[in-house]
Amino acid sequence: MRIGKLLVVLLVATLIIPGASAIAEVRQPWAGRFDRPQQSFAPANTVLRAGSPADVGLAEGPLKSAEEFLTSWTRTDPATGHPHFSGAVGLLAHDGVLVDQYTAGGAVRYADAAGTELPAAEQVPMRLDTIFDMASITKLFTSIAVLQLVEQHKAELDAPVARYLPEFVTNGKQDVTVRQLLTHTSGLDADPQPSLWQGYPDIPSRRKAVLDSPLVHPPGTAYMYSDINLMTLGFLVEQLTGQPLDAVVREKITEPLGMADTGYNPPASKLDRTAATEFETDPPRGLLRGQVHDENAWALGGVSGHAGIFSTAPDMAVLGQAILNGGSYRGARILRPETVREMLTNYNQAFPGDEHGLGFELDQMFYMGALSSPVTAGHTGFTGTTFVVDPESRSIAILLTNRVHPTRNWGSINFAREKWATSLAEAMSVHPAAGPDAWWSDIGNNSTATLTTQPLHPAGAMQVRFDAFVDTEPTDPLVLEASTDGVTWNPVELRADGKGAPNGPASSLSGHGHRAWWTVTAELPAASQVILRWRYGTDANYTGRGVYVDGVRVTSTNGTLLDAEQEPSSLNALGWTLSRR
Repeated sequence: MRIGKLLVVLLVATLIIPGASAIAEVRQPWAGRFDRPQQSFAPANTVLRAGSPADVGLAEGPLKSAEEFLTSWTRTDPATGHPHFSGAVGLLAHDGVLVDQYTAGGAVRYADAAGTELPAAEQVPMRLDTIFDMASITKLFTSIAVLQLVEQHKAELDAPVARYLPEFVTNGKQDVTVRQLLTHTSGLDADPQPSLWQGYPDIPSRRKAVLDSPLVHPPGTAYMYSDINLMTLGFLVEQLTGQPLDAVVREKITEPLGMADTGYNPPASKLDRTAATEFETDPPRGLLRGQVHDENAWALGGVSGHAGIFSTAPDMAVLGQAILNGGSYRGARILRPETVREMLTNYNQAFPGDEHGLGFELDQMFYMGALSSPVTAGHTGFTGTTFVVDPESRSIAILLTNRVHPTRNWGSINFAREKWATSLAEAMSVHPAAGPDAWWSDIGNNSTATLTTQPLHPAGAMQVRFDAFVDTEPTDPLVLEASTDGVTWNPVELRADGKGAPNGPASSLSGHGHRAWWTVTAELPAASQVILRWRYGTDANYTGRGVYVDGVRVTSTNGTLLDAEQEPSSLNALGWTLSRR
């Protein structure tokens, strides 16, 4: 009777108390599971809410480790005499829950390009609502605006750009299509030459210079990341809507989604929580804060299709969740689900390594880390910003830094980008394929892990069977090797079965994005003594979720030679640990 009354009370609470529905929420069975990739969008009514990693089945340890890493990179590195970046705001979300929101370092910290620190009283710490110059992440907003026009039948992806911007036809560009601009296969150069602020007296002449840009490759024959592509698309949006680009982005994207801190040329009223960027001497602009960093966007009045948007981590999380929801958030739809699917489809199969959807980059491990997959989408910004959306785990990873404050010459922050995204992947579990645990290796870069058997003595040919979960880049393979003396090792030919597994025999196993266990078999010829080892090796850059080996069983005509599921101690592990997740 008491249980029944309690259920009634909870039911009433969910009806009358705002947010109380979270009390009765049941975690999705795939939540917190890296090995349960989703093929559909999140429910369209999914709204971000604050919560803990445990609320969605995540381990807290990897997230805390990534937080500590961000803080360490805001401290002075003895080797260089400066930090990697002045400050950072990191946000991670999974299954609609904001599982980590973290700040480190300063939004305003330096007085000049030499890196002279301001007095403590004049420095401004990072806040969760610090506003950042998003740099090239602006390209995503322009791309969404273009796709909205495609939905309205005002533009066609495979139509020539010159149909909508007749002046674009100059210098042999009559065949360049809208899709080619979105996928950076137009053949246009990376930037206007000379820079718009150097060579042209006013905005009309600068716009003309962009549209007059010549081709450096025939359209469709090469991938070249180009600001000119998105500048041109910004002009196309203005031409077809009859409105300035900043007004279109505001009315069609940010206002419907409630992204109140996102837009071009932030007002003076928000300057106190805007992160500083570079101290520029050429052009002589001084310390930039609240003014777009990109010189070409600045020359266009701060509004361009390639750069100029300012935003916060919470606002960008809303955009990320709208994408995961199939184009809508809190009842506001900015794109149809089918358009979002098309947006996240790779159109650059001809250019491996440069996978690209419509405006969105895809499958870029250098900043997506272990969240990377063929449908993981995002972008980076030169100022130090990163935006990653992983539909298969319904996750968002955002890292905003002002890494160009006070100078752009302090180096790359790609390792921090990768580590932040990877922490969310590592917080998700990979359930063992057999039994309560599996051997797991997450050794990092430039390392080798081995899992070695004792000497085995088969009678005749020997059969090997094991399960493998492999999430690595191609240059970080898992290899099964055999030796008769423990000194000389030779690779064993493998056959793997499962989603994403190699077709036919393979000498090694690698790959990422499939997020599935493989069943692996091998056969070795007769020998009086055989030692087996599983070797996982990594190169200098990028690692995924890592490698799991489970259910190892070796047999011959004289029976079972090794059953590691029953006797894990029969394997000598270096760089591997037994893991239950």
